[in-house]
Amino acid sequence: MSTTDPTMGPAFDDLVKLQRTADEAHHRLRQLNDACSRIPVNAWSEDQRAAWHVAWRAWVDCVRSVQEAITVYAVEHGEEIRHVDAQVKRAAGHNGPTV
Repeated sequence: MSTTDPTMGPAFDDLVKLQRTADEAHHRLRQLNDACSRIPVNAWSEDQRAAWHVAWRAWVDCVRSVQEAITVYAVEHGEEIRHVDAQVKRAAGHNGPTV
């Protein structure tokens, strides 16, 4: 996964890219939620339900990928996962407390 050595885990820049991808997927899901929020969930069309499910699944998959990569990175570098997570979120542009 590393851009420098294929035998090693992810580089820090890889983690930031994965986090930004997860953030983009979350933004798309929120846009879809906002667009459909005026309609009760039980009144959504099949297309709306399918679109929401696809967006939700994409976001969950992205979050899982970034968390797995953060764990590998933290273990390889002897750092606490929560500290690496906080560093990645800051580097990806998150505001507010992260630890």
